[in-house]
Amino acid sequence: MSGIVLLLFAYVLSQFYRSFLAVLSPVLSSELGMTASALSYASAAWFVIFALAQFPIGAALDRIGPRRTAAILLLVGGAGGIGLFAMAGSGVTIIIAMALIGIGCAPVLMAAFYIFALEFTPAKFATLAATFVGLGTLGNVLGSQPLAAAVEAFGWRHVGFMLCAITAVVAVGIFALVKDPVVEQTGEKRGSVWDVLKVKELWLIFPMIFMGYSLAAGIRGLWAGPYLIDTFSMGTSEIGQVTLYMALALVAGSFAFGPLDRIFNTRKWIILAGNTIVLIAVLWLLFSHNKEPWQVTMAFTAIGFFGAGYAVQVAHGKGFVPKHLMGRGVTLLNFFSIGGAGVLQALSGFIVGTAAQNGGTEAGYQALFVFYAVTLVIAMGIYVFSKDSKPNPS
Repeated sequence: MSGIVLLLFAYVLSQFYRSFLAVLSPVLSSELGMTASALSYASAAWFVIFALAQFPIGAALDRIGPRRTAAILLLVGGAGGIGLFAMAGSGVTIIIAMALIGIGCAPVLMAAFYIFALEFTPAKFATLAATFVGLGTLGNVLGSQPLAAAVEAFGWRHVGFMLCAITAVVAVGIFALVKDPVVEQTGEKRGSVWDVLKVKELWLIFPMIFMGYSLAAGIRGLWAGPYLIDTFSMGTSEIGQVTLYMALALVAGSFAFGPLDRIFNTRKWIILAGNTIVLIAVLWLLFSHNKEPWQVTMAFTAIGFFGAGYAVQVAHGKGFVPKHLMGRGVTLLNFFSIGGAGVLQALSGFIVGTAAQNGGTEAGYQALFVFYAVTLVIAMGIYVFSKDSKPNPS
């Protein structure tokens, strides 16, 4: 149990690092000259590298276990990356630092999921995963108003060095306390990620996993800051307040979604229902005129709450993965989830920048919400034909 607690602390850091750029956008813009597009590339670097790392991490989980996989990468990439971030003198260094942090955070959640999948019954996986994600999403909370207050009190570089020390201590703790689960020998070959890709049921689930986290992650971790600055001229403290509400919604949503699959004995329709409400919130942001700050805050909060079904999405896909491929299976699902967030953040930066050049700032954000709405509709349109994996098949 102590090892799971350390992994949870590490996941809090992972959630913090993927979302803290929204709050730091004013200071990084003023001190390092980073534009909204440059910040989108920095955020995308975290997600894309995190996603690509899932392939070797999946193999490492199956071969050497979660203890060494998570501890070594978090120490080298996580602590090293945030240390570089604190010393950055340019936007390029920030992008490199975010990529390193992404590598460090990449194995943490999958290490916990790997343990849950092998040491608990399949019906409990979604609830355990959602509880872990819900508690870990408190990192999103820390990356909002508390981070804004710390930056104003100590400066962003000093905060970065403190985070470096904390990350290193957690990594060492994981190495000392996490216990690798015992994997029963079934006589089957370990296989590869290609064997997971041969599971045909997963192909209609991948698009939803690709989009299911991307929208909430993109707004909370990146676009909330620039949007609130450009639309309402908010400062660091005010942005921290708005993103705090969205972060709390992500926490509450994770806990709320967790037990629903067992209550309703479905995963597919829970995900579709939640993302329908997310789509409605995005369409309101797109078509509503003369928006007030509190109304935008409510829309962001709704996107955070109803877009927090990540654990149920993974449980849906995991239901079709053989046990001997579990490490590769859960990391492949996570690749599509985090990779989707990274790809959409990079594309959204290009789309917003291009539209803003041609039509002004407001046109840039209009293009952003059109992009999110269209991609979400496409993903849901494919996902509706997927096969459900029910917690209680009988």
